[in-house]
Amino acid sequence: MYDMLVKLYELPEDAALAAPKDKTVRIIRALAPDKTRVLEWVREHSGVSAEGECDVCFSHMPISCFLALRGADIIGYACYDATAPDFFGPTRVLDAEQGGGIGRALLLRSLAAMREEGYAYAIIGGVGPQEFYEKCVNAVLIPDSNPGIYRDFLPLIKKKLESDKE
Repeated sequence: MYDMLVKLYELPEDAALAAPKDKTVRIIRALAPDKTRVLEWVREHSGVSAEGECDVCFSHMPISCFLALRGADIIGYACYDATAPDFFGPTRVLDAEQGGGIGRALLLRSLAAMREEGYAYAIIGGVGPQEFYEKCVNAVLIPDSNPGIYRDFLPLIKKKLESDKE
C-alpha cells in the first residue's frame, strides 16, 4: 500500500470543526483516562498493530487521537503522529457507520490539528481507500512509497522470509 501526501495549507478553514451528517455523533480528542478503553476498541476493530500505533498517541500532548462517539460508544477513531511524525493514521470507522461523513470528519479534524501544530504537509501512511483521500483532501500518491516506512513491519518481514523459502 502506498503513502499519500496532503497539503495542509489547502484544507478548508473550518476543517477543525468538521462534523458528520448525523448530529448525534460527536468528534472529540481522546483524553488520558480514555486510553485503556480506546486501545481495547482499536485492538478489537483494527488489530494489534493499530493498537500499538494508537498507544503511542497517548504519550503526546495534546493526545494525537480523535474519537467518533455516539453517546458513550466509540464508533470510529483517527490517529496522527503515531508511526512517525507528520503521518496520519491509523483510522477506522465501524462498517455499519460508514458513508455518513464520520471518516471524513475524523480525517479533517486530525489534519487540522496537524496544521495547527505547524505541519505544512501530512503523509497518509499505507492507504487503503485511495479514492476517499483524493476526494476529501486532494491527497496524491507518493511514488515508490510501497512499503515505505512499513518495510520493517514485522508481518511484512515474516511474509518476505516465508516467500524467500519457497
